[in-house]
Amino acid sequence: MTGRTTLLVRGQPMVRSSSKSKPLPRKSSGGRRAKRTGDYCLISPARNEAQFIRDTLDSVIAQTVLPKRWIIIDDGSTDDTPRILADYARKHPFIEVHSRQDRGRRALGGGVVEVFNRGLEILGNDPTEFVCKLDVDLILPPRYFERLLGEMARDERLGSVSGKPYFRSGDHLKSERIGDDVSAGMTKFYRRAFLDDIGGLVKGLIWDGIDCYRGRMLGWRSKSIEDPELRFIHLRPMGSSDKGIMTGRRRLGEGYWFLGAAPSFVLASAVYRLKHRPALIGSLATLHGYARAWLKRMPRYDDPEFRRYLRRYHRAMLTKGRARATELFDREAAETWGKRKRTARRSPAKA
Repeated sequence: MTGRTTLLVRGQPMVRSSSKSKPLPRKSSGGRRAKRTGDYCLISPARNEAQFIRDTLDSVIAQTVLPKRWIIIDDGSTDDTPRILADYARKHPFIEVHSRQDRGRRALGGGVVEVFNRGLEILGNDPTEFVCKLDVDLILPPRYFERLLGEMARDERLGSVSGKPYFRSGDHLKSERIGDDVSAGMTKFYRRAFLDDIGGLVKGLIWDGIDCYRGRMLGWRSKSIEDPELRFIHLRPMGSSDKGIMTGRRRLGEGYWFLGAAPSFVLASAVYRLKHRPALIGSLATLHGYARAWLKRMPRYDDPEFRRYLRRYHRAMLTKGRARATELFDREAAETWGKRKRTARRSPAKA
């Protein structure tokens, strides 16, 4: 446990280790020189990903800094995914394949978190400081994890970080327009102390937004970085992995309800997403999903303090703009961080 400090978590000590189109990047040759291994592990849910998984496998193998372990959980695939994974695992010792019984459907929302938590269980007491939830329909640039490790090293408050997702449109890439104040859900690079501090991931829709907001409440920072070396290719449009993009947009509206977002923010988000195809009907599907969840009184994330914080943050985004709101709430988070550190330093003396 050397080289670690403590923070207070709800009064208890917690151990913490010290859109314009753009040209497609050229594919990496994969590099044959010796590579170093970084202090991070990957956890990937996979179900029926034979169409895309080789691209993700190859882009991770081509990283300048390889993971210590890559835990891939085959969630009941019925296509060629198991055979592809077995082939790669034989050739690359850091790849571990674990199989789950076929549940008959793709894991979404809480199902994704369930599979990720299973990966954490497999990781066990491994002292690795960082863990990344990585989807297997991505192509990562070769210095991706090297750069994210560097970001973590420079900022002790950084709990979650990613690059920016792009999708192919003809011969170019187009941004999926992820906000700078959150990390992208398809490649969540976490400090494990951050995960401990927020109490783990919430099993529900938009779990990949709750983590960032919850962390900011406790003083942490999350971000996604726009940089050519950190742009990764999402091989299918965001939200389209199960039953198509329209179902994904409707689920987004249901996710906003679960999250606790106010109607004004959901409406503003739907207007913003008119920039995304399918434009009008996609935005209407989001509004329909939110209204349907509201009328049916579907379950919500049961944390009133979190919802108050979220709505205050969203109001600031609507009145001041996202960049200014992020700046103001980051200052608030820095003050929270400082108070918690001072409390943690006093705790041993009281003991």
